[in-house]
Amino acid sequence: MMASNNVSYNDQGDRGLGSGESTELGQEATAMTSGGGAGAGFRLFSADYKKNEDLHQMLESNKDSLKLEAMKRVVGMIAKGKNASELFPAVVKNVASKNIELKKLVYVYLVRYAEEQQDLALLSISTFQRALKDPNQLIRASALRVLSSIRVSIIVPIMMLSIKEAASDLSPYVRKTAAHAIQKLYSLDAEQKEPLVEIIEKLLKDKSTLVAGSVVMSFEEVCPERIDLIHKNYRKLCNLLVDVEEWGQVVIINMLTRYARTQFLSPWKEEQLLDENNEKAFYDSDEDQSKSGGAAKKPYVMDPDHRLLLRNTKPLLQSRNAAVVMGVAQLYWHLAPKAEINIVAKSLVRLLRSHREVQYIVLQNVATMSIQKKGMFEPYLKSFYVRSTDPTQIKILKLEILTSLTNETNISVVLREFQTYVKSQDKQFAAAAIQAIGRCATNISEVTDTCLNGLVYLLSNRDENVVAESVVVIKKLLQTQPSQHSEIIKHMAKLLDNITVPMARASILWLIGEYCERVPKIAPDVLRKVAKSFTSEEEIVKLQILNLGAKLYLTNPKQTKLLMQYILNVAKYDQNYDIRDRTRFIKQLIVPNEKSGALSKYAKKIFLVQKPAPVLESPFKDRDRFQLSTLSHTLNTKANGYLELPDWPQTAPDPSVRNVEVIQPVKELVTPLGKLKGKKDSLGDKFYSDSEEQEESSKGSESSSESDSKNEDSSESSSEESSDSDSEKEEKNEESENSDSENNQAKTKPRKLNSATSSESENSSSEDSSESESDSDSEPDRTVKQKKEEKSTVSVAQAAVKQDVLLLDLVDFSDVSTPVALPKPVMASRLAADLEGLSLSSTTAVIEVTTPVFVPSKSYTLLHRMSGKGLGAQYHFPRQPCIYNSKMVSVQIILTNSSDKEVRNIRIGERKLASGMQMHDFYEIECLEPGISKTVSMGIDFCDSTQAANFQLCTFNDHFSVSVQPPVGELLLPVTTSEKDFKKEQGKLTGMNENSTAITGSPQNSSGQAVVHKVVNMANVGVVPSGQDNIHRFAAKTVNSGALVLITIEVKEGSTMQLSINTEKSVIGSVLLRELKSVLSQE
Repeated sequence: MMASNNVSYNDQGDRGLGSGESTELGQEATAMTSGGGAGAGFRLFSADYKKNEDLHQMLESNKDSLKLEAMKRVVGMIAKGKNASELFPAVVKNVASKNIELKKLVYVYLVRYAEEQQDLALLSISTFQRALKDPNQLIRASALRVLSSIRVSIIVPIMMLSIKEAASDLSPYVRKTAAHAIQKLYSLDAEQKEPLVEIIEKLLKDKSTLVAGSVVMSFEEVCPERIDLIHKNYRKLCNLLVDVEEWGQVVIINMLTRYARTQFLSPWKEEQLLDENNEKAFYDSDEDQSKSGGAAKKPYVMDPDHRLLLRNTKPLLQSRNAAVVMGVAQLYWHLAPKAEINIVAKSLVRLLRSHREVQYIVLQNVATMSIQKKGMFEPYLKSFYVRSTDPTQIKILKLEILTSLTNETNISVVLREFQTYVKSQDKQFAAAAIQAIGRCATNISEVTDTCLNGLVYLLSNRDENVVAESVVVIKKLLQTQPSQHSEIIKHMAKLLDNITVPMARASILWLIGEYCERVPKIAPDVLRKVAKSFTSEEEIVKLQILNLGAKLYLTNPKQTKLLMQYILNVAKYDQNYDIRDRTRFIKQLIVPNEKSGALSKYAKKIFLVQKPAPVLESPFKDRDRFQLSTLSHTLNTKANGYLELPDWPQTAPDPSVRNVEVIQPVKELVTPLGKLKGKKDSLGDKFYSDSEEQEESSKGSESSSESDSKNEDSSESSSEESSDSDSEKEEKNEESENSDSENNQAKTKPRKLNSATSSESENSSSEDSSESESDSDSEPDRTVKQKKEEKSTVSVAQAAVKQDVLLLDLVDFSDVSTPVALPKPVMASRLAADLEGLSLSSTTAVIEVTTPVFVPSKSYTLLHRMSGKGLGAQYHFPRQPCIYNSKMVSVQIILTNSSDKEVRNIRIGERKLASGMQMHDFYEIECLEPGISKTVSMGIDFCDSTQAANFQLCTFNDHFSVSVQPPVGELLLPVTTSEKDFKKEQGKLTGMNENSTAITGSPQNSSGQAVVHKVVNMANVGVVPSGQDNIHRFAAKTVNSGALVLITIEVKEGSTMQLSINTEKSVIGSVLLRELKSVLSQE
């Protein structure tokens, strides 16, 4: 959760600080890295105390510009993981600076090092306390964050007072920070639990989605046993869940899962009782029914609040965050009726396309689910087939799931898969596949003989592990049905001459000795053969020969007495003391003499006792005792801090504890809604009328919610069936469109108000309207219509401010107006995650995405200043992976206001995109001052085509139709590979996938450097090392589909060149060939 807090803070911080600062920070860090080449050797031998001397001087100067530059470099050092703690005294002096930009960076530094330098941080306590009153919400939140990071018990009262004040702050971002600080204070001083619980209770009533996840996390850390605090806020949390940030959704879902298990009746036991009652009612007579009618139980009816939770969490199955999907899946598993659990299967299977770490957790939970509910994942059987690129752990988990899903209808398909797995080079996986075959043979009697024959065939395998596992599995299978498989024992005895693996020979001898009475003719002959080779056998085989001889001596002494005496005499002088000791023990036990004790009488019972048959069961059988999607479930042991999932209550608790009276706590700050309804009602009349309306609505809500839930169930099932038929491509398009729509909603901001007082009143009134709106979801349709009619009289300005409360109150961010540019550090930090999805699965080891060789400065006109009424726009391609979507091309747009008036509300309007194309908009620019330029970033998925993306660039008063036309060279990502791998991939792309042409150029343009410069300037490709000076190779892959594009240029005599392009994208290949020919032909 702490990680998620930092993410949220950074996201908001970027908006508050302005992306321009982040860009400057990244440029400064780059300059530090690249610009130090000349003095690198000197720095290696310089003294440590002088390496940051220039930063000390800049931080102690009188100019804010130097201090700001120094802080950017310091934060850059922290971002790179370098230690900047020695600068703490110089940095902490600037904590009282009046420069807002400098103060923000100082607070970022102090959050990192306040715990290490506690004494110096304590000197600035008064400054932090003053900053808690700052008009900028970012400063207030940063001050509280720094204050709570100082881990000194002396300032606990100060921290407590600060948290109480921040919990009442008008900004939801500050209240969110207060919720985070509660956990830090509790870990520092657990005796402060009671006042902290009061603050948590207050914050739980908050209506902002920004605060909900953080306060529930504090609730889980400080007082998870106080379920009574959730009663009044249960319905509000259910309704806000969809709009909460992703990691907040995970925390709330886990908390609501535990809450529901304590407040609602089990939907599983009631279903069983209902089935039993129906059975009895079918066979009983009418008289019996009338007698027992009074004692019969009422049919189970799901609580409306229980249904509310299931209904509001279902949309989150489409979340892009794997933890959210997994959280909803465990909620349905533990709370939903058995008939409704199946809807989570499709979403869990979708997660198997994620990274291997995500796959591992998901597969562990699926393995547990598939044991109890096989039919849930049977339609997706092929999704669990093992890929050659999967790591061993994931292979074994998939194997476990496939074994659990086998039945009479699909066993033939699964066994065919297992035959391939047995041949794997991964020894551990091959052994697990053999064990899986044994489990299938045990579970499905129809294929037992087939599996046994296949396992016997594996005994002749050269791999020791395969043979040993096969013998072990055969031994377990034969122990379950020994009388029916004497032929297999005979077959194994015949294979003994050819098998050389010691473990396998020992296992076969054990089987023959254990069931020697089933093969009375073959067993003595086997003993004769192994007695002859006794001295050359391995120790494990010698021990089993002794056991076989002892068993045969007791059951068939006529044929084996002399053989056994020979073996005992030979073994008595063996070099291994274990074999000599075993020989003496067996001899005294089975050969009676005067010295033998009473134990020899029980020799047959000792050697020939009936061994219990082993039980072949899944290792995930007992993991269901832990809650799914928890660390304890993953480790299969109780982890520290794990909370047991409560049992269902026997009787339903009182549902009225969740009823909430609608109260307007901030009415004195705004115009009361009662005036809009009518001024004739007094406060007393209004109080009683509200309560009466609520009682009436609560009475009618039960029947209406039941009918609504039934209708929703039928609609959900029909929509689920229709969605099952969709292809994977449609699923991906839907997910990307959903994410785009969410971003568009976040971007549409209302206009700023002129005065601070009016903004505060609108914020508070919008909170009131959001409260009434969320509460109305659980009331009947009649009251919903009434409230809608009442809301229609509210002014448009109040409705416009409503979205700000749900996201973040950004009024205080208006202090900072910096150019909005694409932050390079952010792009670099997310580069690894973006490129993982771009690498080819079959050749990830040899073909990797690399950084651009050259970034051209050429820009294109998007909107001319004359056409745009003073607003001009240029766009260019930075040739970096798009941070919004790995399939999008990153586009940077420079907006310039050439007029003498400010331009307001610059945004993307209506889109006119071709089929399949998608676009991620830039954030709306509220105001662009005259003569000012701003750089914004957007992403466009061109679907590997050069078609233009047409859309409208809108301002407050105008709409301009513009288009972004991508050059074919910008639809590529550069890759690096070896010459050998280049030729290998080129050999696969011949015939229709190859385009070539001859080019005649000037001698000066035929040099290697000139050719490379022209190619990388025209197309975003990577240079492949070549062993020949006259042959140049370049490689890239398309942004959308990841198809390889291989370019070869061979310079021949007479300034002629042969250009060839190999790619399965024939259209891109032909266009790229034409463009490169034109570029290389120019003089």
